[in-house]
Amino acid sequence: MNRPAKKVFAASRLPTNTGVSGWVAMLPPRQAKPRLAGRSTADVVIIGGGFAGLSAARRIGDIDRALRVAVLEAGVIGDAAAGRNSGFIIDLPHDVSSEDYGGDTIAKNREAIEISRTAIALASAVAEEQRWGRTIFDPCGRYSVAISDEGDRHLVKYAEGLAALGERHQLLDARGIADITGVETYTSGLFMPGTVMVQPAAYIRGLADSLRDPVTVYENSPAVRIEGDGGGEWTVTTPHGAVSTGRIILANNGHAESFGFFESRLLHVFTWASMTRAFDPGHLRGQRNWAATPALPMGTTVRRIAGERGDRILVRSRYSYHAGIEAGNGTLRRAGAKHDQKYNARFPTLADVPMEYRWGGAMALTWNAVPAFGEIERGIFAACGCNGVGATKATANGIAAADLMLGRKSRLTEIFARFEAPRPLPMQPFRTIGAKANLAFKEWRAGAE
Repeated sequence: MNRPAKKVFAASRLPTNTGVSGWVAMLPPRQAKPRLAGRSTADVVIIGGGFAGLSAARRIGDIDRALRVAVLEAGVIGDAAAGRNSGFIIDLPHDVSSEDYGGDTIAKNREAIEISRTAIALASAVAEEQRWGRTIFDPCGRYSVAISDEGDRHLVKYAEGLAALGERHQLLDARGIADITGVETYTSGLFMPGTVMVQPAAYIRGLADSLRDPVTVYENSPAVRIEGDGGGEWTVTTPHGAVSTGRIILANNGHAESFGFFESRLLHVFTWASMTRAFDPGHLRGQRNWAATPALPMGTTVRRIAGERGDRILVRSRYSYHAGIEAGNGTLRRAGAKHDQKYNARFPTLADVPMEYRWGGAMALTWNAVPAFGEIERGIFAACGCNGVGATKATANGIAAADLMLGRKSRLTEIFARFEAPRPLPMQPFRTIGAKANLAFKEWRAGAE
């Protein structure tokens, strides 16, 4: 009788970070949990300690507290992509408008909202349990802001779509949005109350620390090899240890491709952010805590963050494609220069308040905007391909992957089962040429927004 063939998936690269995340820098140094050492066993191994991986662990613990779960984080919890997020857990799709706003479009948007609100429900439950204050978890809603006629028109059209969905919202004129932001830059705004704002590094740290035995989080423990015996048992190896299991959740987003999964199906895009040093709140009128996404896609996201030592402004703009999931300091400098332009145009009264931190964060997109999800090998389940809005979609991906792995039918598994598989991308070099051209065109189209 022939033995089943062994399968080996070895990591071709490990995650790297570019720049210093202001979110991490504002926190006390983390006392990292121990790394994986020696040999052990677990019922489930989760590769990745970000929004997807930790949400999956939380979900498993809520459903079956007897399962031994090992979460492997390559670095320190909160230092990687999750702690480089802008902190928007958004409940509404970025585009709810359609020329022929039919029933199918409404149904798809309502399912997208249901996915997002499932993620928010998990985050809210953890925040209530851990008694987090608003500096970590703030259900304050968000604004979408415009600084051009085209942006104004887009917000009106978006509001019409929200009205068709029965979603609460409030359109603001230039005076109304100026009262919020404290600047005269914006020509209109749209308030949507369902978004939760988080301090992403603090949130991820807190989520990891909320997990209880038999869930164990290992930091500085990158998975470098996944080996299967062909019979359903897997061994995940790290530089200093190994853990055997029958089930794995792959929650490392774009780095799933580093193991050979979803090859030529993930676009590796970095987003870039800068954060000012703290300033006297009296130097900028308006509300001290607000968050705004741009009216047009690929525009500029802005947050004002209140703190005990003063307030800060976060600016996020610029997107860049990097096939090797690694971006250099040159890209960071160019993005930072663009941030300074956007910041100075919006906040002229803060001309003497410079940026203190600049950083980049990786995300993974699929051509057809679906998650890289499902059982991809016997006993290996993927929760990858966040397609932007990582705090929301990655959280939902993790919840859905946990449900699928446990054989539990839920609304998320029902919705996710209808998604297409990620489509193959064009061959190189056409993929790189096309991705860079597409990003450049969308940024050009966003203009001053």
